[in-house]
Amino acid sequence: MTQPFVLDPRDRELFRQTVGAVEPLRYDRVEPVARHPAPVPRFTLADERQVLDDMLSDYFEPADLETGEELYYRREGVQQAVLRKLRRGQFQVGAVLDLHGMTVAAAKDALGAFLQRARRESPHCVRIIHGKGNRSRHRGPVLKQKINHWLRQRDEVLAFCSARTTDGGTGAVYVLLRRKF
Repeated sequence: MTQPFVLDPRDRELFRQTVGAVEPLRYDRVEPVARHPAPVPRFTLADERQVLDDMLSDYFEPADLETGEELYYRREGVQQAVLRKLRRGQFQVGAVLDLHGMTVAAAKDALGAFLQRARRESPHCVRIIHGKGNRSRHRGPVLKQKINHWLRQRDEVLAFCSARTTDGGTGAVYVLLRRKF
């Protein structure tokens, strides 16, 4: 068993002489230590800025976020019944654009020109054939994803959805255009 520590009386007296007279403090508050500013997460902020930039560029793929193969979209203010009719193929298709075998850049140019021509000629509904992406291997249907993104950005597009199987199925979309006044 260890013995308890006992302070030698001579050490106690030596300490009292060295310290001198002691006066108790009447102040019981402790001043807080100045805090350093929080670190700035520069890399996190840079990543978030990059995500926003990617979302506004052509490289962002909203279709990657969706789980199904079927595309559909309706602009705010367009009734669900209108989209339902479009999905059933109940609108007369006024023009068709086939993008098979085109590069992304050529497809984007062709889509822009096609939609401008469609607005001038006033068809209310058009069909765009983008293909199913069977030859895209691991990348998936590239043009399908791009069409999904591009059509959502166009003001003249009210709604779009994948076509019926007789008109191309998930390899084509019906697009409902705003009527020209």
